Amino acid sequence: MKKHFFAVLLAASVLFGISVPVQAAEPDDIVILYENDVHCAVDGYAKLAAMKSELSQTAGYVGVVSAGDYVQGSSLGAISQGEYIVNLMNMVGYDAVTLGNHEFDYKLPRLLELSEMMNTKPVCSNFQNVKEQKTVFEPYSIVSYGDTDIAYIGITTPDTLTSSSPVQFRDEKDEYIYTFSGNNLSETVQKSIDAAKSEGADYIVALSHLGTEDVFEQWSAQTLVKNTTGLDAVLDGHSHSVIENMTVDDKNGDKVVISSTGTKFANIGKMTIADGEISTELIETESYEKTDEAVSKYIKEINEEYSKLGERKIGESKVNLTTVDKDGNRIIRNTETNMGDFCADAFRIVTGADIGVMNGGGIRADMSQGDVTFNDILNVFPWNNRVCVIEVTGQQFADLLELSVMLYPEENGGFQHVSGVTFDLNKSVASTVKLDENANFVSVEGERRVSEIKILNKETGKYEPIDLTKTYTLASHNFLLLEQGSGASMLKDAKVVSDSGMLDVELLEAYITNHLGGVIGEEYAQSQNRINITDGKVAEYKVTYMADDKVVAVVTVKHGEDAVAPEIPKKDGYTAKWDNDGKNITADITIKAIYTADSTKGKSSPKTSDNSNVLLYTVVMGISLTGITYGVRKKNNC
Repeated sequence: MKKHFFAVLLAASVLFGISVPVQAAEPDDIVILYENDVHCAVDGYAKLAAMKSELSQTAGYVGVVSAGDYVQGSSLGAISQGEYIVNLMNMVGYDAVTLGNHEFDYKLPRLLELSEMMNTKPVCSNFQNVKEQKTVFEPYSIVSYGDTDIAYIGITTPDTLTSSSPVQFRDEKDEYIYTFSGNNLSETVQKSIDAAKSEGADYIVALSHLGTEDVFEQWSAQTLVKNTTGLDAVLDGHSHSVIENMTVDDKNGDKVVISSTGTKFANIGKMTIADGEISTELIETESYEKTDEAVSKYIKEINEEYSKLGERKIGESKVNLTTVDKDGNRIIRNTETNMGDFCADAFRIVTGADIGVMNGGGIRADMSQGDVTFNDILNVFPWNNRVCVIEVTGQQFADLLELSVMLYPEENGGFQHVSGVTFDLNKSVASTVKLDENANFVSVEGERRVSEIKILNKETGKYEPIDLTKTYTLASHNFLLLEQGSGASMLKDAKVVSDSGMLDVELLEAYITNHLGGVIGEEYAQSQNRINITDGKVAEYKVTYMADDKVVAVVTVKHGEDAVAPEIPKKDGYTAKWDNDGKNITADITIKAIYTADSTKGKSSPKTSDNSNVLLYTVVMGISLTGITYGVRKKNNC
């Protein structure tokens, strides 16, 4: 009855904006609040602290844990290199935290500095120093709640080797000196489970940053559970999934609960241990209105510290640049969007390279129509990556595109948005990309998914078929080009043309102010069909030619080809032209005739006397030309 009443109350809160108190816990209960993939959504910490305080009034014990990805994700994190976030977490008071892949974005030395600032040190069982054969951080921690000991085992996705800056995990000989145990993840975690049990842990909870969907299956949270024994619960992150409770059988057939809160404090998780049973639930953060006064005060202070920089206007946008579809679902990692086009254009146009690319996983926010501030572009690119240009062959670039679409239609942080390029992606062809044990590109073993690659000729303005032996300049960021992020090993040893030190956020500002005149215009109203998704059949489009609201002709054109324009209907006293040249057709379009009044229309005819003079001049010139012709013939006959 209590649960039914609470469900009704929660529904009412959504409909009428009523603040809902957290359902009280029993005196003997152990309550663990959890979050994942907060990505610098700092306002949630004030609510998390308040919820912890409220539950502490009734529950026997209340703890807080994190499944990773907290120090990166907005300008607030980038400006402080994660320090603001660590301070907030210290104020809330965490019992255990693990590392997400984005904890490594400020590089390992900075992560080690941040961990020293943290009151609760991170745990990670599978991040190891190869040479020393030991974990960099403690693999787990055991926290006592009265007579009950809970072991928290930290697990970070092995994909971190390529999804974060790869160079930090290699030595000067380009050999890996760190590993995330991608080849033996389950076995590695099992050792920590067994060790925690031997220390007397009553419950073992995995704080895993692995993901449950749109991730490498061999490293998913479900796969981990299926290949281990002894876990009681998995509080997961990485895929931003919203999972209140999902049960998976472990290696022995025992049920293990998996839960995940989504991202950016969409929910706060609540795990309750009562009478030997574990249950999980999600509390919608927006519906909980209480905040902790001290935490709220600190959030206000840090917002004020960087507001002057963040609020500086750098331009305006006539359109909404987006990373999501109309229903709010993220598509930036598997679909071309206008935001992806905009970012890729910035790399190509500002640097003057032949090609610009930007991976979808590196584009972290939308930009709304209206004023564009420095904070807006810093939210898009919170990385402080450097802008670089390298030389690649057509073959290397073709391989990069194959790697980019390897997981399509599933999400892939390495999905490349392109500029100066068009290509077809055949979704009916299974990817034949071969990766090594660290998820780096090795080769394409069979049929390719990508075809009809065309590169913009900057001199002619036309797209031309790629030459696999030709050298092109490729612009992007150091993570991809210099560190071979996202597994882009085909770029290793490429000649570096430029590494000037310009940051990615500075690039966006330069593009808007210097190249777009301060205005992101209607040309970015929608994506520009640079990536053509096919099912193996060549797409065809209709080009409709119209004059004075009447259809002149309808021409069918294959994808990427030029339309042959019909003759424009003539109008007396007007010159005419089509408003589009019909080149490189990638969608159905309508081309209209533009009529301009002839500037000579209506001028009076010359006077009769003038006509006589013209006639006389013509006769004289005719006689002269006849004489010249006769002279030339005579000379030639000599």
